[in-house]
Amino acid sequence: MDHSGPPSAVKTILVVEDEASIATAVAARLRSEGFMVEIAGDGPAAVELCRRLRPDLVVLDLLLPGLDGLEVCRRIQAEQPVPVLVLTARDDETDLLVGLAVGADDYMTKPFSPRELVARVKAVLRRTTHETSKQSVIQLGDLMLDVDRLRVSRDGIDIDLTATEFHLLAALARQPGRVFTRTQLLDAVRGGGGEAFDRAIDAHVKNIRRKIEPDPRNPRYIMTVYGVGYKAGEP
Repeated sequence: MDHSGPPSAVKTILVVEDEASIATAVAARLRSEGFMVEIAGDGPAAVELCRRLRPDLVVLDLLLPGLDGLEVCRRIQAEQPVPVLVLTARDDETDLLVGLAVGADDYMTKPFSPRELVARVKAVLRRTTHETSKQSVIQLGDLMLDVDRLRVSRDGIDIDLTATEFHLLAALARQPGRVFTRTQLLDAVRGGGGEAFDRAIDAHVKNIRRKIEPDPRNPRYIMTVYGVGYKAGEP
């Protein structure tokens, strides 16, 4: 059993899974670790429960009746950003990249270990609910990053980033000019551990650039260092 324990405040997890046996097993394991858990068995129910419960994290299967998991993720992130851990029975890299692009923070492929799922849930919650640096405000060019509120703004106008996107940008912005490998960035946004999936970082960077760069094809804030990884520019 993972003895690191969940964060001190009781967290609510919404498990979205249409296979009752899997949903029940996941919920039981999470409850045994001290989490409050609710279950939704289809896409529309997931959107409604997320709107009503405001969970701290959503465990989301991609293959759902009524509304698929990717669309569920899009809708809940548009209403109120929340950390999402995607579950998929298909070891399909395209699905995983799309899931990350629409706001998922991490992923697991079935079959998975309940112990590993709990560890991933805790890792996502740790990185999205605690201050990762004593520096509460980071400036990168004309961007302001508010670490306490996980907010990015330009000229007082907020730019919507997911929690993972924020932490990736903040990791780069804290040390402008330093070159980070993809593995280092995976560690920064996951808190260490987890399998290396380099294209996950590429997908996040592409999404961040689309949101913050005046011209994503000619980035100023996140620069590619070919053959190595990325660094924050100094626009």
